[in-house]
Amino acid sequence: MLVRAWRGQSSLQLILLVLVTLLLHVSHARVRKRGRSSGGLVLEEKDPVWDIRHVLPELNLENNTVTDVKVNVGDVAYLPCRFPQLSTLHQVSWIRRWDWHILTTGIYTYTSDMRFNVLHTEGSDDWTLQLKYVHTRDNGTYECQMYTGTGVLSQFVNLHVNTPRAAILGPQELHVQEGDTITLICVIQQSKPPFVFWYHGEKMVNYDGSRHRLNVITKVEGTRTHSRLTITDARHTDSGNYSCIPPNVEPAFVLVFVTERGDTVAAVQRRGHSSAASGSSSAVRMVATLCLCFVVLSAYIFLVR
Repeated sequence: MLVRAWRGQSSLQLILLVLVTLLLHVSHARVRKRGRSSGGLVLEEKDPVWDIRHVLPELNLENNTVTDVKVNVGDVAYLPCRFPQLSTLHQVSWIRRWDWHILTTGIYTYTSDMRFNVLHTEGSDDWTLQLKYVHTRDNGTYECQMYTGTGVLSQFVNLHVNTPRAAILGPQELHVQEGDTITLICVIQQSKPPFVFWYHGEKMVNYDGSRHRLNVITKVEGTRTHSRLTITDARHTDSGNYSCIPPNVEPAFVLVFVTERGDTVAAVQRRGHSSAASGSSSAVRMVATLCLCFVVLSAYIFLVR
């Protein structure tokens, strides 16, 4: 009797244990289902983002996105990166793709180039990479990575570095007479340089106190910068090469000729004669070469016969 009672009690305990296990499993499944249907994120204890395949659709986050950023040489570039509701749980790194150099991880910088810095506020989803004093060699693709328990999320930024060009209005050669006013206007498109230097040959003339006849005025109008160089009472010593050189901009050049009043035609004729003489000498050399070739060819034919 005792054996039968013990066996019956053990069977009852086993049945109760099985029932409790089934109830717990059904309750856990209902909680998981209710969490998903309500739009909430159900996170497991092992991994804060329990399954990236479930998290991404609810956050409407696209992986492998590509952004284009355009900036001029010398400016500051801001490369955006944002992982909503995820970057607060994991480290975010910036990588330069062409040499696979790790620039930053989290808030720490891992490059000796001090121009790079990550902009991030604690608790935010933004991990913007700041690049100061941009060079043309910085042109290329940068990758923002976030490592999770189920893989890697990446966002790509293509940095396009533009080098503005300066242009001096008018012909490349300017002819004026003594006593006239020389006016040179330099235009810089899509750039606002803080200053514009004018050079006469190798000498900067912006602050040349010995030339009171000279004046430089620089203005910014919208996306363009104008710099005007004016020289009154032109003299023969004002002749030469003038260059407009703004910082981080391709420079522009113009050649100025100052001749005696009434002697402009003579100067042009002298230049024309020199060009004609040069052309004549070239023609003579060509004729001589042809004659020599003809003589060599005739001698060859005579020897073959």
